[in-house]
Amino acid sequence: MPTSLIRPERQLFSYPLYWAECFGTAPFLPMSRAEMDQLGWDSCDIIVVTGDAYVDHPSFGMAIIGRMLEAQGFRVGIIAQPDWRGKADFMRLGKPNLFFGVTAGNMDSMINHYTADRKARHDDAYTPGNLAGKRPDRATLVYTQRCKEAFSDVPVVLGGIEASLRRIAHYDYWSDTVRRSVLVDAKADMLIYGNGERPLVEVAHRLAAGEPIADINDVRNTAVLRKTALPGWTGVDSTRLDAPGRIEPMVNPYGDDLPCATRTVNAGDARPVSVRAPKPKPWEKTYVLLPSFEKVRNDKVMYAHASRILHHETNPGCARALMQKHGDRYVWINPPAIPLLTEEMDSVFALPYQRVPHPAYGNTAIPAYDMIRFSVNIMRGCFGGCAFCSITEHEGRIIQSRSETSITREIEQIRDNVPGFTGVISDLGGPTANMYMLRCQAPRAEQTCRRASCVYPEICPHMDTNHEPTIKLYRRARALAGVKKILIASGVRYDLAVADPRYIKELAEHHVGGYLKIAPEHTEAGPLAKMMKPGMGSYQRFKQLFDTYSRQAGKEQYLIPYFIAAHPGTRDEDMVNLALWLKKNRFRLNQVQNFYPSPLASATTMYYSGKNPLAKVDYNSEEVVIPRGERQRRLHKALLRYHDPANWPLIREALTAMDMKQLIGNRRECLIPPATVDELRTGKKRDRNAQPALTRFTGMGAQAAGKPARSGGKAPGRGKKAG
Repeated sequence: MPTSLIRPERQLFSYPLYWAECFGTAPFLPMSRAEMDQLGWDSCDIIVVTGDAYVDHPSFGMAIIGRMLEAQGFRVGIIAQPDWRGKADFMRLGKPNLFFGVTAGNMDSMINHYTADRKARHDDAYTPGNLAGKRPDRATLVYTQRCKEAFSDVPVVLGGIEASLRRIAHYDYWSDTVRRSVLVDAKADMLIYGNGERPLVEVAHRLAAGEPIADINDVRNTAVLRKTALPGWTGVDSTRLDAPGRIEPMVNPYGDDLPCATRTVNAGDARPVSVRAPKPKPWEKTYVLLPSFEKVRNDKVMYAHASRILHHETNPGCARALMQKHGDRYVWINPPAIPLLTEEMDSVFALPYQRVPHPAYGNTAIPAYDMIRFSVNIMRGCFGGCAFCSITEHEGRIIQSRSETSITREIEQIRDNVPGFTGVISDLGGPTANMYMLRCQAPRAEQTCRRASCVYPEICPHMDTNHEPTIKLYRRARALAGVKKILIASGVRYDLAVADPRYIKELAEHHVGGYLKIAPEHTEAGPLAKMMKPGMGSYQRFKQLFDTYSRQAGKEQYLIPYFIAAHPGTRDEDMVNLALWLKKNRFRLNQVQNFYPSPLASATTMYYSGKNPLAKVDYNSEEVVIPRGERQRRLHKALLRYHDPANWPLIREALTAMDMKQLIGNRRECLIPPATVDELRTGKKRDRNAQPALTRFTGMGAQAAGKPARSGGKAPGRGKKAG
């Protein structure tokens, strides 16, 4: 984002930054009165309530916001995984001077609790001992209620992924209903969506200066409840905006069509220079009135329309405020915050994290921490725009990268301070591994673009695809003393990588530990179009280059592809074709995933409404094929595991119904074998241990080698998304 877009009053460091030299820092942010006493605190200014165990590490949200506020001079306490059945746990640090910050944690509490098939999970990677049951369903709502019970006059500010993706009326998969904004249901005072450093620092300082939270309505990246629009703002109905705005062509400063190129000005023609105020941009001081909660709850087409408009208003350079009526009040959503500059990203990751869990947990393992303790986050954001993913709605499309020095310094801190380090950095990435330092090369286009993706249906000509900064970073990182290996475990966007084969060569030669996970997600054009994913041509090109460079390096390395079953737009025939592709390429997937309709994702809108919000929405627009019901979703999942005898009866029944019985048999071109005489006579399923050998396993069949497949929820620590 051009620096000119950053108004001084909205810069992260426009307030005085009180570092350790002034006030010192807490070894760990206190979780008890005893720790507060050791620090000499009589009270906390801000208390963060979180559904995760407290890990003082920059991959955990509560640590980032806690340390950021501490660096601004505030006293911050942590209440981690409190007992929500009463208010006592919420009072253990006393009454905060400014506000409670409430988050469900790094993961949505409902996705944390339930699989894509709505079955209860029995573990929780963000809890010591991997124990389930340490946070409630809809933790944001419950925690807010308890904070209000504990201290009714203390403001509550919501944040985190759960609140962020529920900032407007949204479809709730678990209750199969459209729910109100979480801000309304929670009765909180403010919601901060997305990455919260900028808005959080501003809100904290304004509260500390004595400004009532009810008067703080104009902070970017926040949502508040109001009776009317903000004074001085002009509204436009969303039904007038259901089309992307066009990008004005850039003026050629050397063009022959300029006035000064066609006529000369005589000295006698000179006139006094008049200074005019700059013409306001059409999106400034403008809000979009979305259909009300009551309307989108009762009209699926209007729900899809509202979702489409929201996704158009995510660019910080041109986004308008949004307003949606809920009963007699409006949810007012300010435009997204300006992304952090590289220097600001560096400062966030330079805060004094201990990089380990709080000592209160003793030696009890926290799986989410174990997964990321030797990994480094190098950037935020993603411009891929995959329809099933909510990274864009949470972190934005503009990539925010750290400097090489900041990243290598963190690697050295891991080497020198983190127990158990053996010289291997387990991952160097972010939401996507190979978008580091990539951005739009046309500042005007970047400021005004409303495209959902910079790489679909093809890579935008304005988008930089030069991977040289990433390659330089990799080389500098692996040259550090004491570092034996830098792994890139996942997150490679392969359609970007093939635009710069140097990156694939660097990856294959130095940064793959035998297997590289990538995500084509499907093989068929119909589902891929609804996912906004590239066709299999990009995958095949990436595989060809990866295999070539691996052979040249003398290494035996393989790709592990991920696929999604039951995604909107997927017919039963599409899944059969995917299963045939898997068999042809000798894949046997151990773990597979059905589409999970998480709040705010475009694919979730398709699932609920049957409409495609990626195109213009009206009552006559495209109807999307939706795999619904337990049986059909089970079939799609079974086809990904076509080799499992337990799935054969269901697949045989489906193939027969689709008039595809020719795929049942023992021939090479068949998908599954016919039923045995014993199965026909008794109805018993074939013994899964008695299945015939399908093929020899090649490296492409890496899932058969016991490698983990994608889980049903967001990966711990960071949002990981593979190409």
